[in-house]
Amino acid sequence: MPILCRLLRWSLVLSLWTAALAHALTAEQARVIAAGDSTDERVAALQAAAVRSDPALATLVQAMLDGYVRVAGDRVFVLRDGAAFDAVTGAAATLPADAQDVTINNRLRRELQAAQAALQLFSPERHERAQAIERLRRDADASRLPLLERAAAAETDAALKAQLEGLQAAILVAAPDRAQRLAAAERLAASGHPATRALLLERLAPGVEPDAAVRDALRAALRQVESRLAWGERLGVLFTGISLGSILLLVALGLAITYGLLGVINMAHGELMMIGAYATYVVQNLFRQYLPGWFDGYVVAAIPVAFLAAAGVGALLERGVIRWLYGRPLETLLATWGISLILMQSVRSMFGAQNVPLENPSWMSGGLAVLPNLTLPYNRLAIVVFALLVLAGVALLIAKTRLGLFVRGVTQNRRMAACVGVNTARVDTLAFALGAGIAGLAGCALSQIGNVGPDLGQQYIVDSFLVVVLGGVGQLAGTVVAALGLGVLNKVLEGWAGAVLAKIMVLLFIVVFIQKRPQGLFAMKGRSAEA
Repeated sequence: MPILCRLLRWSLVLSLWTAALAHALTAEQARVIAAGDSTDERVAALQAAAVRSDPALATLVQAMLDGYVRVAGDRVFVLRDGAAFDAVTGAAATLPADAQDVTINNRLRRELQAAQAALQLFSPERHERAQAIERLRRDADASRLPLLERAAAAETDAALKAQLEGLQAAILVAAPDRAQRLAAAERLAASGHPATRALLLERLAPGVEPDAAVRDALRAALRQVESRLAWGERLGVLFTGISLGSILLLVALGLAITYGLLGVINMAHGELMMIGAYATYVVQNLFRQYLPGWFDGYVVAAIPVAFLAAAGVGALLERGVIRWLYGRPLETLLATWGISLILMQSVRSMFGAQNVPLENPSWMSGGLAVLPNLTLPYNRLAIVVFALLVLAGVALLIAKTRLGLFVRGVTQNRRMAACVGVNTARVDTLAFALGAGIAGLAGCALSQIGNVGPDLGQQYIVDSFLVVVLGGVGQLAGTVVAALGLGVLNKVLEGWAGAVLAKIMVLLFIVVFIQKRPQGLFAMKGRSAEA
């Protein structure tokens, strides 16, 4: 019995050692991959080796893509940090004097990249496996089936496992066997990826699929896939509308305060927003030059700078020009229009007429993949959150602070507020500076999603006035509803009628609405001495 147990133990060890050898990169495979006689031979060896998750192969593939592989006789060397290593064993080695460079053409480079993605299918990191699946989706063929089967069997994440099985079905839908094609079509019906729709449309092209039953299954699968994709498209339009609405909210929030309190048609409001965007640009350059290690935090530092810069310019405008024109709307409109031209020309003189480059910090780059055809950009998500925070801050300031009490009092009844001792001129200046500062915050946010140039403010001034008028003068709640409503409505109409007609239709809607309800969505509460 002890002899039998010893024999069983040695046979188990031998089988494990043999399996390890079978799954390891061999010297012959490394030589053929690096310097085979033909591209076909090298590709075949690479595809055969890539069905196994081997660290040595991953190192060789990366080194070939980087150009750090040399061949001498039957040995392949990988160069790293000025030293040479054996490509198979990874042991340090002396590079022979006659070692030759490895050349790769475009086809082999594509195969190396596909092999690199295949090896990443077994990475412990989920996001790396997800990226590998997306890369393989573009170069999927029958040679990948063994690899995909192994990866699907080892995958623990249900969503990635479903993607791997769908990728297998995408390959088998063109298989010679009719039963395999039929089963693959039925499996593809559960997919919601745009690539699956393209594949099904390709298979349904005239003359591609000869079997009628398989064509029917492909059509049924296409209907189900398009139904799932339609939800992603609808949610994408909704998010884009909310994103545009949050931008309009930031732009119009300051205007709602100044226009509601002072009755001033400030045509320079867009240029105050532009000042906030350029202040962000200046802060970015300062961080890049003096604090490169803290560059990702420049946006946070730019927020108070943009607010103070725009608020300071707004206070100067109110004290120097606008306070002399209260009660004269036409003169105010013309004066602020002239001020806007002066501000634009000043910016052109200081920064040039061309757009200035702004870079997103790393934490605002990329996006959140919600569905296969719906990715929410981080920079737009950040702007939506930022708009909500600014709105909450303004609402608290108006409702809970002494300045907010004075602003509400002057807005509802200026003469009575003055009679009880409120310095209305000081309130006007502070309110105008607050509205200008909020415009600066809008410019800071817009700098992360669009171009920053001297004409930035002109793109949003009309829309911001439409939001204020539609929501109701001096009403924060009306501004919020109008901004989000117009943003979503505009994007829905764009998908149906195009950008230009959508703008016209939104304008006509607002004109008709104001004809029926001149006070806007939310009427002013309380009594007014001017009413």
